[in-house]
Amino acid sequence: MDLAELIGLRPVPCGGLLVALTRRCPMSCAHCSTTSSMATSEEPDRRQLLDFIGSFGVEDRPDVVMLTGGEPLLLPELAARVAGLAQAKGSRVALLSGMFFARGGRVPDRIMRTITALDHFSASLDVHHEREVPRADVLRALRAVLDAGVPASIHLTGTARGAGAGIGADADDPYLVDVVADVRRAFGARMPLLVNEVRPLGRAAGLVRPTPPGPDDSLAAPCALAAWPVVAFDGTVAACCNQWTVDRRPVPPHLRLGHIAEDDWPTVRERSLGSPVLRMLRAVGPRRLHTRYESEPAPAGYCRSCHALADRPSVLEGAARDAGGRVGEVLDRLTTAQQRAAGPAALVRRMGCARYAHLVELRSGEESVPTNEPRLTQASPTAEERSSR
Repeated sequence: MDLAELIGLRPVPCGGLLVALTRRCPMSCAHCSTTSSMATSEEPDRRQLLDFIGSFGVEDRPDVVMLTGGEPLLLPELAARVAGLAQAKGSRVALLSGMFFARGGRVPDRIMRTITALDHFSASLDVHHEREVPRADVLRALRAVLDAGVPASIHLTGTARGAGAGIGADADDPYLVDVVADVRRAFGARMPLLVNEVRPLGRAAGLVRPTPPGPDDSLAAPCALAAWPVVAFDGTVAACCNQWTVDRRPVPPHLRLGHIAEDDWPTVRERSLGSPVLRMLRAVGPRRLHTRYESEPAPAGYCRSCHALADRPSVLEGAARDAGGRVGEVLDRLTTAQQRAAGPAALVRRMGCARYAHLVELRSGEESVPTNEPRLTQASPTAEERSSR
């Protein structure tokens, strides 16, 4: 499973499931959106998590299960067990790691056994991670992963702005220019990259400037982040992977899908697919919902305006009226089809760092660093709260 296919499934409602295996992490990156450390012990109950994954049906299972953290490879046996249960039902499994284990460029046997059980492996790399694990060690470890036959990718984070709000990227982040060229020299077209920017979340709050305002409220800005349910660190299942949502308690009612102690996957899936407000969020975004059904202005920020829907009964009633039943199902399918037809790079141009979006879809002979030509973009749900899991 390559990176382009993984991202291409991102707009598909319940096409994937995100699982935060643990908030623990042996690294202390200054930009960490989850505020992970070895001092925290937050993680879902293992028996409950395994039962939840085991509740997948062959016909209703997510296409992809994405294991994240914290650092999921602090629990390699659990990650492998989750992978095996999901794959037995037909799901594919990907994992995102901070590469703590790669010092010296070697992958420990215990870790490699888990990696080889995956369908895709992604490594986080940025200036903060490199202060703890040298880039050369990460690249050597990734070569071992590729040599083991596991498709891999790199998730890069920099400070260059995406063009999601209809603007061009800022001057290139020198780090991104350098690391992209370095990866190309090392791997050529064998290593796709997903480039994102640091968000002011977790330890990064105050570290970077706020994301520019999103699109005009009269424009539809579909929210792909509301497509895949997320198992949070305490077992709560949220409808959105934005870290602000994942960590907030209580989760706004329209974004809470249940808890793995009480609900199985078919129940969570039915709630996500059948929710009129989630259908509308996936189709037009929260700010357009405010404009359509509410006379009061929406709060500033794309994700903040989504959270505020819990206190906007007129919006919830309007969504239920217009997106319930068969009409809502068709709306969901059409929006999904349009985003999938545009391709994974188009999604990254809206949701990530637009200037580097083409690197998720590698082709032979493709340029190794971005050009200075501006790219046309669609309306995007950029906001200071938005996460990029």
